[in-house]
Amino acid sequence: MEYSNSSNTEQPQTCLEITMEVHRVVPPPHQSTIHKLKTTLKETFFPDDPLRQFKGQPTGKKWILAAQYIFPILQWGPHYSLSLFKSDIVAGLTIASLAIPQGISYAKLANLPPIVGLYSSFVPPLVYAVLGSSRDLAVGPVSIASLILGSMLRQEVSPVSDPVLFLQLAFTTTFFAGLFQASLGFLRLGFIVDFLSKATLIGFMAGAAIIVSLQQLKSLLGITHFTTKMGLVPVLSSVFHNTKEWSWQTILMGFCFLVFLLVARHVSMKRPKLFWVSAGAPLVSVILSTLLVFAFKAQHHGISIIGILQEGLNPPSWNMLQFRGSHLGLSIKTGIVTGIISLTEGIAVGRTFAALKNYKVDGNKEMMAIGLMNMVGSSTSCYITTGAFSRSAVNHNAGAKSAVSNIVMSITVMVTLLFLMPLFQYTPNVVLGAIIVSAVVGLIDIPAACQIWKIDKFDFIVMLCAFFGVIFISVQDGLAMAVGMSIFKILQQITRPKTVMLGNIPGTDIFRDLHHYKESMKIPGFLILSIEAPINFANSTYLNERILRWIEEYEAEDHKKQSNLQFVVLVMSAVSTIDTSGVSIFKELKKTVEKKGAELVLVNPLGEVMEKLQKSDEAGDFMRPDCLFLTVGEAVATLTATIKSQVSNHVV
Repeated sequence: MEYSNSSNTEQPQTCLEITMEVHRVVPPPHQSTIHKLKTTLKETFFPDDPLRQFKGQPTGKKWILAAQYIFPILQWGPHYSLSLFKSDIVAGLTIASLAIPQGISYAKLANLPPIVGLYSSFVPPLVYAVLGSSRDLAVGPVSIASLILGSMLRQEVSPVSDPVLFLQLAFTTTFFAGLFQASLGFLRLGFIVDFLSKATLIGFMAGAAIIVSLQQLKSLLGITHFTTKMGLVPVLSSVFHNTKEWSWQTILMGFCFLVFLLVARHVSMKRPKLFWVSAGAPLVSVILSTLLVFAFKAQHHGISIIGILQEGLNPPSWNMLQFRGSHLGLSIKTGIVTGIISLTEGIAVGRTFAALKNYKVDGNKEMMAIGLMNMVGSSTSCYITTGAFSRSAVNHNAGAKSAVSNIVMSITVMVTLLFLMPLFQYTPNVVLGAIIVSAVVGLIDIPAACQIWKIDKFDFIVMLCAFFGVIFISVQDGLAMAVGMSIFKILQQITRPKTVMLGNIPGTDIFRDLHHYKESMKIPGFLILSIEAPINFANSTYLNERILRWIEEYEAEDHKKQSNLQFVVLVMSAVSTIDTSGVSIFKELKKTVEKKGAELVLVNPLGEVMEKLQKSDEAGDFMRPDCLFLTVGEAVATLTATIKSQVSNHVV
């Protein structure tokens, strides 16, 4: 592809003819292999340098700092005050009013007993309050993880015909999810989560929100025989093939409460100070609907209810964890998928609110906190939990100052488990479905999708792959497709690095892309190319072929203008690393360029690149001072002066 145009006339520039000081390109300081390996490992696994706080501290202080690092509550706990507690108790009670109905609803979404949702809103928040570093994260079950856990386990085990085994697998899945999350944090492998790009998450969340909403048609319409599949087509087919099961009483109640919840959500979005409207709406819906069912005996008129819920705190469940048998692989696979999704959501939510309040959240510590929280939860009858965006937003708007708000919420749930469970016996399932729909509507982010379309069309395609994959295939396959597309994009950028031809901006010694800066002009006899990526085995062949094509195109154009190519200048400011395959292409290029009667010149090779090129240049003719320059301007000025000197000597 030729970037030149008619406006890029080839005239020597006055500024380049002025004698300028040429700076010598010096090799980098020598470093031992062990030092290089140590630096690489440190930047890979410890980019935040967590040990820097221990430097220069006495032994006693180091032990205190270590305890505070592992248990953040020891850092902020001693400074906690009554005024902070007043704010946290209001926030904790507010999110408890949201967590109780959502916990029951999300447990049903995961095909688990409703009581498990409340168990999961009691123990995990206590664990996170001790280990977590976010002040705003409100912990509990979330819709997407619940959906994935329920759908993946249901592929092999029926929650209806074998509920005990299904529950055992749910707890085992939670254990493996927590183990995977904690391992990522402990081994400093959090960058793995970064493969879920923003575009992938937006498409995935929107698709999952629609699937979750469609699943609630069973409750909202009062259908008894409903498909176990998750796709759009099977769900709609099941809905319209069972129209005889539709209950007008259920539809009427569901529609009224869904409108009420959506209006409350809209009010809180328009006026953030009225956050308590949307926060309290689910609990108000549960109370009102329960009273209506009880008063009119609606359970005898086609409206299904939750039924009797077990009273008491979480029973131990470590004896239910299944570490052997034919379903172990399913538990591990489901644990990894749900672990990644919940971890990504929790960390993203924590960082979002930390940025609003100007404090930092340690990603690796959060991974360990969330992972240990789920491992403990799996032994106390809890399924997978994380920081939910809706509850965290309410927590933030309610004025939460610390993780004590999670403790207050947990105590409120504990009181509910001990004394208030009989009150939920007549709660209709249709209201739980309406609560879920109103909660997941916020996951469909249309403005963000439009923004992605404006910025990057390929990212938009990735987003659509995630969206349609989730809707038409399955939740996990849609996610896998989107991640695959994202990885393909990364590989495409690595294997096909960008190279551009540079020209001189008149009146300066600045060189820029000829295609971008129309006023820039070529320098006769010079082909100046900028390589804008690291060079490695994956792209070295392509780069070699692409540079040779640049040379051929330049020669074809110069042949028409009766001028010769004398120098091929490679600008390497953006080449941060190079491997042995990359080094070899420079040797090949040098030979090819010399056969054409020109010379290969390198500009600003960085430390590691220059070191490897020097080590490969045993003959000493590849990295000569007259072929190595710090800037393009110095290279052009020096080489132009050399040519003129040679011409003058030849004339004399």
